[in-house]
Amino acid sequence: MHRVETAQFLTPTITAFDAGGEIDVAANKAVIDHCVQGGVDGLVVLGSTGEFASMTAEAKAQLIDLATDHVAGRVELIVGTACMRLDETVELSNYALAAGADAVMVVGPWYFAIEEAAVEAYFDKVAEAIDGDLYLYNYPARTGYTISPGVTARLAARHDNVVGYKDTVSDVGHTRAIITTVLPRSPGFRVFAGFDENLAHVVASGGAGAVGGLSNIYPEVCAAYAAAVRAGEAARIAETQRVVDRLMALYSFGSPFVPILKEAMVQRGVAMETHSAAPLLQASSAQAAQIAGVLADVEEMVR
Repeated sequence: MHRVETAQFLTPTITAFDAGGEIDVAANKAVIDHCVQGGVDGLVVLGSTGEFASMTAEAKAQLIDLATDHVAGRVELIVGTACMRLDETVELSNYALAAGADAVMVVGPWYFAIEEAAVEAYFDKVAEAIDGDLYLYNYPARTGYTISPGVTARLAARHDNVVGYKDTVSDVGHTRAIITTVLPRSPGFRVFAGFDENLAHVVASGGAGAVGGLSNIYPEVCAAYAAAVRAGEAARIAETQRVVDRLMALYSFGSPFVPILKEAMVQRGVAMETHSAAPLLQASSAQAAQIAGVLADVEEMVR
C-alpha cells in the first residue's frame, strides 16, 4: 500500500502506439519512467488520455501487464477499466487488480444519458463484483450525465471499496459539492480534480489532488505544484499555478487533445512516437509550432 497524502498529482498516462497501431512496449516504459522520475504521486493507465475506448481487450491486458510490471510499486497505480458492458468492466477490473494494480477507475457507460437510479445501480454492481478498490470517474462531457453527490455518498457508505472520485468538469463548484457531501460520512474518500489547473482549489476544499494530463509533458512541474500546495507556500503555489495556466493552452490546440500531448512529449524528448489510435490524427505542423511556442514560454518560466 502507498502512503496517502493530500495534494497529490496523478498522471493519466498516454498510451504509446507504433505506426501499425500496436502497443509500443519500449515507448510505454519510457513514458512511465518519464512520469515517475518527474516526481508524480501516481499513474492512471487506460484513462481517457490513454485512449482506452479505442483499444481491444487484448491490448488493454497487454498494457496492464506492462504497467504493473514496470511500475513495480514505485508509485500508486490505478487502471481505467470501463467497458460498455457491465460484465466486461468487472472482468477487466479483476484482471487489473490481480495483476497488481492498487485500484481501478471506472467511468459509467456512455452514449445514452442514463438516469440517476441506473447510474447508482450500475456502480453498486461493479463495486460488489470486483476484488479491490474502485474510483468513480465523472466525465459528463463524454457520458451525457453526472455521478451526483447524493449517489456518490450512498455508494461510498454502502461499499468500503468505493474509495474515490475523479471529477472531469470545469465547474469546481461541482467538485466541492462532492467533497462536502461525501467526506463528512466517508472521511477517507479521495476526490481528484480532472483538470490540472484546479489542484489548489480542490485541495483547499478538502479534496485529494488532481489527475491531469499535462503531467505527461511536465511531470516535474506538476509534482512541484502539488508539493507547494502540500507545504502551504503561497508564493510557490502562485508561481507554479502560472506555469500550469500557461500549459493549459495546449488543451485548446486540438480536439481531442491526446495528439497534442503526444507531440509535446516528443518535443520534450520522451522516447516515443506521436501515433494515436484511429480515428485520431497526429498533430499538424501548425499545431506543432503552437506547441513549441508554449513549451518555449514554460522553459523560460521555470528557468
